[in-house]
Amino acid sequence: MIAKTTIDTVFETARVEEVIGDFVQLKRAGSNFKGLSPFSDERSPSFMVSPVKQIWKDFSSGKGGNVVAFLMEHEHFTYPEAIRYLAKKYNIEIEETEQSQEEKAEANEKESMYLVSEFAKRYFHDILLNNEEGQAIGYSYFKERGFTNETIRKFELGYSPDTWDALTKEALGKGYKLEYLEKTGLTIVKEDKQFDRFKGRVMFPIQSMSGRTLGFGGRILGNDKKAAKYMNSPESDIYHKSKVLYGIFYAKQSIAKLDNCYLVEGYTDVIQFHQAGIENVVASSGTALTSDQIRLINRLTKNITVLFDGDAAGLRASIRGIDLILEEGMNVKVCTFPQGEDPDSFARKNSYEELVRYLDTNAKDFIQFKASLLMDESQNDPVKKAGLIRDMVTSISKIPDRIQREIYLQETARIMDISEQVLVNTLAQLIQKDVVETGKKQKQEQKAFEVVKNENPEQSQRIDVLYELERKIIEILLLYGNKTEEFEDVILRANEEGEIEEVTEKKEYKVYQRIYLSLQEDEVELANPLFREIYNDMVNYFHQNESFNTEHYLMHLAPELAQEVTDILMHEEREVLHNWEGQNIIVKQKDQTIEQYVSETILTLRWYLVDRIIEELKGSITSGPDSDNTETLSMAMDYYKLINSFSSKLGRVMSRYS
Repeated sequence: MIAKTTIDTVFETARVEEVIGDFVQLKRAGSNFKGLSPFSDERSPSFMVSPVKQIWKDFSSGKGGNVVAFLMEHEHFTYPEAIRYLAKKYNIEIEETEQSQEEKAEANEKESMYLVSEFAKRYFHDILLNNEEGQAIGYSYFKERGFTNETIRKFELGYSPDTWDALTKEALGKGYKLEYLEKTGLTIVKEDKQFDRFKGRVMFPIQSMSGRTLGFGGRILGNDKKAAKYMNSPESDIYHKSKVLYGIFYAKQSIAKLDNCYLVEGYTDVIQFHQAGIENVVASSGTALTSDQIRLINRLTKNITVLFDGDAAGLRASIRGIDLILEEGMNVKVCTFPQGEDPDSFARKNSYEELVRYLDTNAKDFIQFKASLLMDESQNDPVKKAGLIRDMVTSISKIPDRIQREIYLQETARIMDISEQVLVNTLAQLIQKDVVETGKKQKQEQKAFEVVKNENPEQSQRIDVLYELERKIIEILLLYGNKTEEFEDVILRANEEGEIEEVTEKKEYKVYQRIYLSLQEDEVELANPLFREIYNDMVNYFHQNESFNTEHYLMHLAPELAQEVTDILMHEEREVLHNWEGQNIIVKQKDQTIEQYVSETILTLRWYLVDRIIEELKGSITSGPDSDNTETLSMAMDYYKLINSFSSKLGRVMSRYS
C-alpha cells in the first residue's frame, strides 16, 4: 500500500496543467488554461484548467476534479495506478506502508503472476512474427482473416508452438517460477510432467482496463475434433473471466468520447472493427454477459449497442443480456447483421463509411427489437401475443428509473396497439412481486412509480429552487467559508420608555460560522443528501483547520463529493470561456459584497422554507359548516408577516404574499 507521505508529496508536486497538458492542447485564458474537451467532440473549447485551484472542469461532459481524477477519467486508472503514474512522472520515490507477511506474500504473488503473463504475451507475439512455425501457421491464419501487420502488432497477437512445453522451458530458462506458470494456467503440471496449455493455438492476450495482461484466449487451428475450438485461461487471482471484457484497454477512450459501446461476442469481431476504424467496441469473450462486465462499460458510458448475427439462438441469448443491461440503468440498442454475416465478416466486406451507416440505420431500441423478434414467433396467436407483451413488460420492469419505465410503456403500448393502462397495471403487478421477493427497497420504488403521473409540477419546481439555494450555500462555504466579515445581528433591547425593540448590531464572524449558526437557529438541515454530506464535512473541516486549501480538501473527499465540489468551484470559469470581460460585459465580483451575499442567501432559504409551511397550512384548511380554521389561519398570518419581514430585509418583494 502506498504510504500517505508519498501521496501527499505527489499532490504537492504534481501540477494539474502540466499533467493534463500531456493529453490535451491547452491555451492560456487569463489565469487559467482552456482546451477542447478530451471526453467529447467539440469545436469550441469547454475544458478549463485552473492552476491556482489545481482543478479542472469539462463543461461539455460535466466531469471535473483534481489531477488524479483526470487520470482516472481519461486513462481509466485506479487511484493507486494514478498515484504511481504521477510519482514516476515527477521522479518521486514511492514509499510503501508496512504490510503483514500475508499481505506482502499476496501482493508479491499477484505481481509475479502479472510478470509471467506479460512474458508469455511477448513470447507468443515474437514466435508469431519471427519463428518459422509461427509465421507459417499463426501469421498466415491472421493474414487470411484480413488482419494487417499494424493490427497484429497493436493487439499483440501471438502463436503458441505445437510442442508440449516450448513456453514452459523458455520461461523457466528466463528465471520465471513454475509455481506462477501453473497458477496463471499457462502451464499444466501433472505429477512430474509439465506441458503448455495453449500448444498449437493462435493467441489473443486479454488485458485489464489499465493494460495489464490478465490471461489469454487461444484458438486451435488443427483438425483435432476432441479439442475445444477456443480455450481461455482458467480462473486465477488475476483473471476472472466474468469481470473482463476483451478489447477494453484499446476501446476505453473511444467509448468515453463517443458515449457509446458496441458489444460483440468474439475476439476477431473486436479486432476487425478496430481495423475498420470503429474502436468503441468490446467483446464478452465468448461468455454469457455478466453484471460485472456491464458495470465495467458503465464506467465509460451509459449507452450500449449489442451487435449480433442473424442466428436465432444468438438473438434469444441477447434478450437475457439486455435485461441485465437494463437492470444496471443503462440504455440499450440492438443491431443484427444480414443472414450469414457476423460483425467480423461484415466489417471485412464494407468500408468504414458503409459500416457506420449500417450501424446507425439498423440499431434498434430494445423495445423495437424485442417486439419484432417475438412478434415473428407469436404469428398473430393471441395467447402467444399476450405472453410476448408480458415478456416485454418484464424487461421494462428491470429499469431502475421510473420515468424511463413510463416512456418505454408508452412506446410498447403504441407498438403493440394495447391500452397503456393495461401495461401500467401489469408492470405494477410485476414490481409488487419483486417487492415480496426483495423487500422494502423495491416497495419504495413501486410507490414512486405509482405516483409519477400525479406529481405536482409546482412541487417539482420547488425542489429545484431548494436545490439551487442549498448549492449556493455550499458555493459560499467553498469560496469564502474561512473569511471574517461583519454581519448584522438583530437583538431585542429595552428603550428609555422600557419598551422592547429590535436593534441591529454589527459583529465579526467567520462566514462558515455565520451560516452554521443561522441554520442551527432555524433548525434547518439541507434536504439534498449530497449537499448535506458536503456541508457537514466542510463545517468539520473549518473547525479543525485554520486555513482552507482546495487541493488538500479535495484529497480526502469521496469521488462523488469531489466531483460536485469541483463543479461548484469551476462555475465562474464559464465567464472565461465566453470572454465576457473582452466583450465589455461586467462580471460581478462576489467577494466585494460577501456579507450581503451570505445574508441574502440565508434569508432566501428561510423565506423558501416558510413559504413551504404556508402551503402546507393552506392544504390543511377544511370547508363545511362545522369547520374551524381559526388557529390555522392565525398561524398562516404569522407566517405571512415573517415572509414580509424577510422581503423587507432583502430589499425586494419576494412573494405574492407581500
